[in-house]
Amino acid sequence: MGRPASSCPPPRLATMRDSTDTEIAIRGVSKQYEREGRVTTALRDVSLRVSSGEFVTVVGPSGCGKTTLLRLVSGLEPPTDGDITVSGKPVQGPDPNRGTVFQEYHLFPWLTVRENVAFGLVERGVPAAERQERVREMLAIIGLSDFADAYPKELSGGMKQRVGLARALAVDPAILLLDEPFGSVDMQTRRQLQRELLDIWRGTDKTVLFVTHDIEEAVALSDRIVIMSGTPGRVRATVSVAESRPRNRSAQWFVDLVETLFERIESQT
Repeated sequence: MGRPASSCPPPRLATMRDSTDTEIAIRGVSKQYEREGRVTTALRDVSLRVSSGEFVTVVGPSGCGKTTLLRLVSGLEPPTDGDITVSGKPVQGPDPNRGTVFQEYHLFPWLTVRENVAFGLVERGVPAAERQERVREMLAIIGLSDFADAYPKELSGGMKQRVGLARALAVDPAILLLDEPFGSVDMQTRRQLQRELLDIWRGTDKTVLFVTHDIEEAVALSDRIVIMSGTPGRVRATVSVAESRPRNRSAQWFVDLVETLFERIESQT
């Protein structure tokens, strides 16, 4: 699927939840792991605030703790020190209001596309009629309506990632946590998925925390870009990107910002 980027506002998407503030607040967070008697500090004294409805991307050298930070916000792991709140409430474990998409597809191979997308809705006890309508809407959004009855083994990498995104969106989380979601697909598909993600974000009130190694991707998508240092990971700088979307990657400001960010990240290795 390759629809062109559009400057027209996308249609508003139906929501299953009440409108609410979804600010993410990370305060003085550190994370340590102990393996074979050795303690490794992955994150040290990280503080970051993501406003409700904001698209924030975290970049940095390999091993700086970007994925660890996302796992802490998702509630999959607790911080060693510090605290994380969403809408003022402490994160104490996974929550359906925080949808997570990883680089690995994590689809159930024995379920069809339709069943994979519906999985979270079934777990939440959503009535069958509402569930079917929600799945239909999600498949239309990601352009896979014709593949509803296909199995993951029959899909390309880009299609699998769309299914993973649709599954996260189906339960209508207020927050999307995305860990290198397009890292395993080719460049053309990656650009298409980026456009589709922006369309979804612009058509909802979702707060997005995105992790990537791709600096161009960060500049193309984000309201703000957070630069982290190497191990242990710390926030070293935050850069705002005020230009309207879609952004021209050939524009001089875009090229210059990518180069500046690249140099700043290299200095943190």
